[in-house]
Amino acid sequence: MTNTAPSDPALPDPDRPLPARVLLRGGVIHSPEEPFATAMLVEDGAVAWLGSDSAADVAHADSVDEIVELRGALVTPAFVDAHVHLTSTGLNLLSLDLNGAESLADALDRIAAFARGLPAGAILRGQGWDDSKWPERRAPTLEELDRAVDGRPAYLSRVDVHSALASSALLAAVPQVRGAVGFDGSAQLRQQAHHLVRKAAFDLMDAAERGAYQSAALRRAAELGIGAVHECGGPDISGEADFLQALAAGLELRGPEVFGYWGEFGAVEKASFLGAVGAGGDLFLDGAIGSHTACLSHAYADKDTLGAAYASAEQVAAHVVECTQAGTQAGFHVIGDAAMATLLDGFDTAAAKVGRDALYRIGHRVEHAEMIPAGGVQRLLDFGIVASVQPAFDAAWGGAAGMYVERLGAERARAMNPFAELQKAGVPLAFGSDAPVTPLDPWGTVRAAAFHQTPEQRISVRAAFAAHTRGGWRALGSRATATGVLRVGEPATYAVWDVAPEDVVVQAADERLSAWSTDPRSGVPGLPDLTPGRPLPAAARTVVRGRMVFDSGRLGEG
Repeated sequence: MTNTAPSDPALPDPDRPLPARVLLRGGVIHSPEEPFATAMLVEDGAVAWLGSDSAADVAHADSVDEIVELRGALVTPAFVDAHVHLTSTGLNLLSLDLNGAESLADALDRIAAFARGLPAGAILRGQGWDDSKWPERRAPTLEELDRAVDGRPAYLSRVDVHSALASSALLAAVPQVRGAVGFDGSAQLRQQAHHLVRKAAFDLMDAAERGAYQSAALRRAAELGIGAVHECGGPDISGEADFLQALAAGLELRGPEVFGYWGEFGAVEKASFLGAVGAGGDLFLDGAIGSHTACLSHAYADKDTLGAAYASAEQVAAHVVECTQAGTQAGFHVIGDAAMATLLDGFDTAAAKVGRDALYRIGHRVEHAEMIPAGGVQRLLDFGIVASVQPAFDAAWGGAAGMYVERLGAERARAMNPFAELQKAGVPLAFGSDAPVTPLDPWGTVRAAAFHQTPEQRISVRAAFAAHTRGGWRALGSRATATGVLRVGEPATYAVWDVAPEDVVVQAADERLSAWSTDPRSGVPGLPDLTPGRPLPAAARTVVRGRMVFDSGRLGEG
């Protein structure tokens, strides 16, 4: 099998010198500490001053290296995406993306067309097919897939990346898959079988190919005003070489900062050795709703199964104790309500060994937390667990006609992704995309939380924005190097948005959706009007610790 490294335009030059003093003026600066600021001074990569244009002109205009004329644009802290997979996200951007396939036949046509453009012997990788949205309501058969890829090795992960299609040529290269849990002789693999084939497909990438994919993902993040990402790696996801290369990309300041989580039981020392900020992320307790592998307390509505349990409460407890004693974060992938019960029972056992206060001080994490059993929200709060969640999941699969209803029935579907319940209880929230499961799309994520398809789970735009900025930094625990607020002394990690001042509002999240205030006397920093149907803001510039990582060319400089 051969590999081909896709071409990838370069990110901004990481060796470009930083201007020592930069003055931004004539805009709207989103700062709770200086709510009326229209200008901001950046010095040596940090926020040095906030205030009015007139004060800036008197005190700073003659002593700066660069003046940026905002012309009314909005400046906010850059977003933090608290759960990404950079290589797979880049694969979506540069390779075969099946998210838009409208039917099984359409997907097979796209696969065949892409296969024809590959060199002989090259492995075909792609992502994003979603049979729940196809009229056929099924995945391709092995024969259909082999015909579409013309006999070549192929790995095509489902949209949730918890099952995948593998062609006969790729299955032949991983003979142990035939005895693994999750292999039934079809093209679609789940559980252990999927992990084995996914690892084989990613192990065939060389460093150049991985680098191109990671660079594409970081560039896209920068274009969207994202200043930091949490990379979630592990042995069943992308492997050590991929994880190390992703962290290196962040250290090179080629784009947003990269903070890594390594998900493997019994590997706290290994996570530290690899440079991870925590031993968690996608440490799987179960799978995903769409692949019927999320672990449920009651069977799926459309299939007689409870899903898959990948770990026990005893394993959770042992990992949490080891992490707590080492002073590092644990974190777990949890989707189903039975998996959440396993997590919480494990924390109960851990608390009995190291004390609840010790757990609370660390601030361990749970990823996704889509289904929470009765009493579970309070238990999350009691343990100080940060909920790293993905509002775009509700936008993609929620609602009366969504995949959740098909898989779970209407009653359980309405309880999915309970953001308002978590926020009201005081559970810390951090927002992410789980890209490539859903695209990098920070303003879309904020909108999805504020306009949740179950109205009682909506939160305000302001709260959602905080979860996608400050929440992402808070989720790093003691390893956080910023707070996600524009104030003097903080790193100058910000984004400039093409938003007219009159479209900067304070927006509610309930039946008062049409009632918001633009009265400047309120002193509440505004945000773009995210009412559904309105275009989302576009980034004009993204800056990370004073270094520009994206520039649209639309800003003026004086």
